[in-house]
Amino acid sequence: MDQNKISSLWELSSSGRRAVRVPASDVPKAELDEKLARKVEPELPEVSELDLIRHYTRLSTLNYSIDTRFYPLGSCTMKYNPRLNEQTARMAGFAASHPYAPESLVQGNLELLYELQNGLSELAGFKATSLQPAAGAHGELAGVLMIKKYHVSRGDKGRTRFLIPDSAHGTNPASVAMGGFEAVELPSDGRGNIDLSKLKELCDESIAGIMITNPNTLGLFEEQIIEVIETVHACGGLVYGDGANLNAIMGVVKPGELGFDVMHYNLHKTFSTPHGGGGPGAGPVGAADSLKDFLPGPIVVVSEDDPDSYTLAKPEKSIGRLKGFNGNFGVLVRAYTYFLSLGGNGLRDASESAVLGANYLMSKVKDILPPWYDRICMHEFVSSGQNLAEGVHTMDLAKRLIDYGFHPPTVYFPLIVPEALMVEPTETESLEILDAFADTLRIIVKESQENPQLLHDAPHREMVSRLDEVMAVKKPVLRDILRL
Repeated sequence: MDQNKISSLWELSSSGRRAVRVPASDVPKAELDEKLARKVEPELPEVSELDLIRHYTRLSTLNYSIDTRFYPLGSCTMKYNPRLNEQTARMAGFAASHPYAPESLVQGNLELLYELQNGLSELAGFKATSLQPAAGAHGELAGVLMIKKYHVSRGDKGRTRFLIPDSAHGTNPASVAMGGFEAVELPSDGRGNIDLSKLKELCDESIAGIMITNPNTLGLFEEQIIEVIETVHACGGLVYGDGANLNAIMGVVKPGELGFDVMHYNLHKTFSTPHGGGGPGAGPVGAADSLKDFLPGPIVVVSEDDPDSYTLAKPEKSIGRLKGFNGNFGVLVRAYTYFLSLGGNGLRDASESAVLGANYLMSKVKDILPPWYDRICMHEFVSSGQNLAEGVHTMDLAKRLIDYGFHPPTVYFPLIVPEALMVEPTETESLEILDAFADTLRIIVKESQENPQLLHDAPHREMVSRLDEVMAVKKPVLRDILRL
């Protein structure tokens, strides 16, 4: 038997074997209604406990995870989640709290939420924060609705358009459309910044606001961010910050002090909660004076009757509730743990390490994979695979990385960079890992010149070979392609 082969339980099955013996029942036997009784015995695999354990343990190791290997997935980082965060989130006082429990019985939980609200506000320079939104895009929608209600409350109903840079996350135009606005694309200039002259041309009384990611998805800090914000404010619009990349500047720059009116935080990214597969997440929104009364609610406040206790309250002009109960509480506990365990200086260190790691890696490979904008980057950098050998694409390089044990970085995003390769190493990877990744990229680029077919057919060493990317989404049937 090939010990490396992953067999199905049916292939392992042998008549008479069993993994579990159920103890004899100690309650009286009850007859089942004949109509509900099974007519034939179920066909189940018969395996020993050891076979069963080995089978599922092998399957578990097929999943690529941050616990096993480097995961330089830019844009939406698979960041290491310290185990301490998991321990606190699983404490019975948090995990077993009933969401309908009266406030008097969950004062500790409310205190945690209150401190997290204040900590996030302080970190980003805002007046108040709501923890309601369950994800980054959910926070975007909250901010857009807050801006909409702000304008309407002032009797200003003619603002129907929202400005979105062409380097934005895909969720940005979707969120403004869901909020009832027309998304207007803003081009980037020759250094990857928002084109300031085009912005001034577009700003008029129809502009409700702008949604800016800073650092942007090119991994670049907007060099004219103050002028951009002042221009939008000058025409009566407000400024939304997509805080997905806050992990590059936390403890260094406060968006609220730059002039942002509202911004969401991706707690599952910046403050480390595993979120592969789409969740769970948390996208709290922080607001400046201009919008703090419009925050989604409820939020936690100090009780007027007892300054030593906490209660839930809805901001004066709130857009309302966005999430059941008090947001994704487990993620909020993890974020608060991360907050406390690192402290103010530690958060800044994390950002600086992320930026240092990204720039180090970029400098190691810029001769073979030149950055699209050759500037100092923030937490991630975007190169182009345009100079790979003829006929070899960034996707081929990404697939070949799998053979060397690395998860591919994000490819083909942002859309404004042809053959884009976005790399985000995060702050927790060692120098040795970064060197190994850079060396592997160099090997693969050389392979692309000497044997391009090797890349076209990659990966070669995994259970699943090259997928049809379209059919994998439309018809996800794996039986025929698994090498069982």
